[in-house]
Amino acid sequence: MASIIGINLKVSIFGESHGKAIGVNIDGLPPGIKLNLGNIRYEMMRRVPARTALSTARREEDEFEIISGYFNHRTTGTPLCAIIRNQDKRSKDYERTKSLMRPSHADYTGYIKYRGHNDYRGGGHFSGRLTASLVFAGAIAKEILKEEDISIGSHIKSIGEIEDVSFDYIDLDGDILDKLNKEALPVLDQSKAKEMEELILKVKKEGDSVGGVVETAVVNLRAGIGSPIFDSLDSHLAKLIFSIPGVKGVEFGSGFSISRMLGSQANDEFYMKDGQVRTFTNHSGGIVGGISNGMPIIIRTAIKPTPSIGKRQRTIDIEKGEGAELNIKGRHDPCIVPRAVAAIEAVVAIGILDLMMEEGKWK
Repeated sequence: MASIIGINLKVSIFGESHGKAIGVNIDGLPPGIKLNLGNIRYEMMRRVPARTALSTARREEDEFEIISGYFNHRTTGTPLCAIIRNQDKRSKDYERTKSLMRPSHADYTGYIKYRGHNDYRGGGHFSGRLTASLVFAGAIAKEILKEEDISIGSHIKSIGEIEDVSFDYIDLDGDILDKLNKEALPVLDQSKAKEMEELILKVKKEGDSVGGVVETAVVNLRAGIGSPIFDSLDSHLAKLIFSIPGVKGVEFGSGFSISRMLGSQANDEFYMKDGQVRTFTNHSGGIVGGISNGMPIIIRTAIKPTPSIGKRQRTIDIEKGEGAELNIKGRHDPCIVPRAVAAIEAVVAIGILDLMMEEGKWK
């Protein structure tokens, strides 16, 4: 199982949704970095379940325990390992339907891949529960990047058909991103937050779910980060983002819409401002040729509706080899988009720091 990623900063995650604990091992952190545990806890809190009526009722505090690589409030330079114990488990919810393959879950593919030995409870290792480990690692990466004045933040671009306005791709202030990080339902147009909340509660009442899009920005990342061809900045970040359960699409800058433009419209023309190279537009989303160009990095991530819904669905009984019907019980998010925000920012921070560490580009 490929649960390790990274070039200079290697991150490995482990555990299952209903196991004793999940965790992360981070190899490559320089020694002497002072960690603000309060900031890390805050990032973890942004992802935890049962914060509002918009999420699952499963209550996990996501309190972490660092068991190596940290001494006298600083990193030691050896692998930093942390565990997060699972507290609120109801494994019996999955016993009754263990042979019924939940539609759009990894039950069937996991069963085939691991010959029926996969932990099916709550999705096991495929569960979004493991994003808590990524958020822990990402919180550390965000702290280090903040020392370089690099800010990462997101807003919910859409839930279902409800659309928020987009970021300013040209002049984006890090303070705006920091403010969004403090909101449970981060949007730029506050009137959209109420509409999104009402839609999520509506589909929850109906036993259904809804997806959406998260728009993420990185500001103050200097030009020159990324190593084409296969370690380009956009391909590296895309791979990390796609590791988050539920992600079905990633685009940078103008993304798919750039295909409808003429070259004269799509090209980001250059100019000088206060001795800095800038572009009049930012259709490239801050990345050209797989390398950062100094403009804001703009990423949009499409997240599917939560596949665990209360409506009756058609499926198969894998043990009997016949068709069946399934009515999923248990505690599930009607929309995973709000909780996915912290996970997306985390992997973006991990990916950027990883590439910045190449050839000593991070101090």
